[in-house]
Amino acid sequence: DVVALAQAGIPEAVATLGTATTQDHLKLLYRATSRVVFCFDGDRAGRQAAWRALNAALPVLEDGRHVRFLFLPDGQDPDSMIREEGTDAFRRRLSRDAQPLTDYLFRHLAEEAGADSLEGKAHMAALALPLIEQVPGSLLRRLLRQSLQQQTGVDGVTTFTPGACR
Repeated sequence: DVVALAQAGIPEAVATLGTATTQDHLKLLYRATSRVVFCFDGDRAGRQAAWRALNAALPVLEDGRHVRFLFLPDGQDPDSMIREEGTDAFRRRLSRDAQPLTDYLFRHLAEEAGADSLEGKAHMAALALPLIEQVPGSLLRRLLRQSLQQQTGVDGVTTFTPGACR
């Protein structure tokens, strides 16, 4: 995939060569850029890899760093997409379709928790707050808490202690 992207004029693409993305990978990337776009196949394995990448990214998200997630259609990978669509269309897809980390985080948790009920919203908040606390960027962490509060009604600004309400 990386070779095909480079040959097509996208030389900034990198890959972990079959291993999961780690915090060390991201720290290295953030030495060169403040913006990282993950590109995953749209299948189940791609979504699982994306969730692992999100979890690796949270502890290195200083204020000013950006992470986005692009999910390709089922059966497609960057190599096939660049050959089928061309470089300009692939770049448009990167800028138009890549979700910010926050959108992906809350969408994933809402689906997992079934956040269409009060119980589901409470579950979503219980899942989200420990993840949000991993973010070292104080401004981003505050905005994540505010977004969680808007979506669930749970005040994420106060310290959350799992199991404290038993």
